[in-house]
Amino acid sequence: MVLISAQPYDYELPDATKVALVVIDMQRDFLEPGGFGEALGNDVTRLQAIVPTLKRLLDAFRDRHLPIIHTLEGHKSDLSDCPPSKLNRGKGNLKIGDVGPLGRILVLGEPGNAIIPALAPLPDEIIITKPGKGAFYHTNLESILRDKGITHLMFAGVTTEVCVQTTMREANDRGFECLLVEDATESYFPEFKQATIEMIRAQGGIVGWTTTAENVLQGLEKIG
Repeated sequence: MVLISAQPYDYELPDATKVALVVIDMQRDFLEPGGFGEALGNDVTRLQAIVPTLKRLLDAFRDRHLPIIHTLEGHKSDLSDCPPSKLNRGKGNLKIGDVGPLGRILVLGEPGNAIIPALAPLPDEIIITKPGKGAFYHTNLESILRDKGITHLMFAGVTTEVCVQTTMREANDRGFECLLVEDATESYFPEFKQATIEMIRAQGGIVGWTTTAENVLQGLEKIG
C-alpha cells in the first residue's frame, strides 16, 4: 500500500497493477490555434501550459509499464453520433463538422482531431474515441478497465470542468477510486478549474481526490 499526499486526505494506492493514467482529450482541436477551442473564442495557450507536466507523468507511467488510456472526443464523418443538442450549441463561426484550418471540427480522423505530437500515444497504449463529454458514454472503457483489474484512476487533460470532471463522475459512480492531478489539467477559465477542484474533493472527497504531479511521481517511486 502506497499513500499519495492529496486532498482532502491521502490517496491509497494498493499496488501498481491496479492503477491507470487517463489522459483526457489532449487534441489539436482544443490546444492549437485554428482548432475548435480557438473558434469558440478561447485562449488556447492556457491549455498548452500543462504539456510538460503531463509529459512527465506519461514518462513515469511508461517507465513502469503501467496502463495509459488516452481519450479523443470526435464524431463519425456523417455526424450520426452527434445529437442536435450538441451539434447546434453555440453561435460561433465554426461548429462541429464544419471545415476549419485543422480540417473538419471534431470529426474522427481529421488532423485537428489528433492528439498533439508532444503527447502522442505509443502503439501499446489504449485510445478511447468518445462522442460525448464523458469517456464512459457509448465506449468500451469500463470493460477494458474491468478486464485489466484496474480499480484506481489518475486523471489529467482538458478541460477540467467539462470532459475531465464528467469522466471522473462517471468513474466514481462505477466504483473507481479517482485522483485528479491538478497541475496536469487545465481550463480556458481559471475560475472554472478551481471550482471543479474544490467540488471534487468537497465533503470528504465526494467525487475523488486531488493532488500535484510531484506527489504522484513520488508515490510511483515507492512502488518501483
